Amino acid sequence: MRTQFFQLNMGWNAEPNAPQPAVQVQGDDLLLSFYVNPYLYSEFKEDETATLRFVRCLRYRLGSPDDEGWHRGQCRFSKLAPDWGEFYIVKGDNTLLNAPQDWKQVCGHCGLGRHFLFYFRDETFECVAESCEIEPVEGNSLQRIGKKLNLPLS
Repeated sequence: MRTQFFQLNMGWNAEPNAPQPAVQVQGDDLLLSFYVNPYLYSEFKEDETATLRFVRCLRYRLGSPDDEGWHRGQCRFSKLAPDWGEFYIVKGDNTLLNAPQDWKQVCGHCGLGRHFLFYFRDETFECVAESCEIEPVEGNSLQRIGKKLNLPLS
């Protein structure tokens, strides 16, 4: 099956210069926080953060490639993904999913989930989880503005 990418971030994105993504494991879930882009999306203020919750996260990775590696074709998705810097669900070839060796296990009893991929400036975030949602906490700029994830039905 050919690899397909479904973009989840419409009307928002990570800060392009220093998004500083950070992960935090909470039980079987994983929280991903990062600075949002106030330059392209004026509804965000400078130094505002967003937090996404990956529900029943099987595993994740935060590492290479960075934007330069992606543009040089050093990423397994360089020739496939529509754009650098976006947040996707990836469907298709599982050999591409399993290629990196730096996955960190979160939930040992969680089943297979969806493959989430977010390209930040200096690193790539990937996660296999049941679902993703905007974390409903005070200070989450995505919630404050009422942004949504563009999740495909299946």
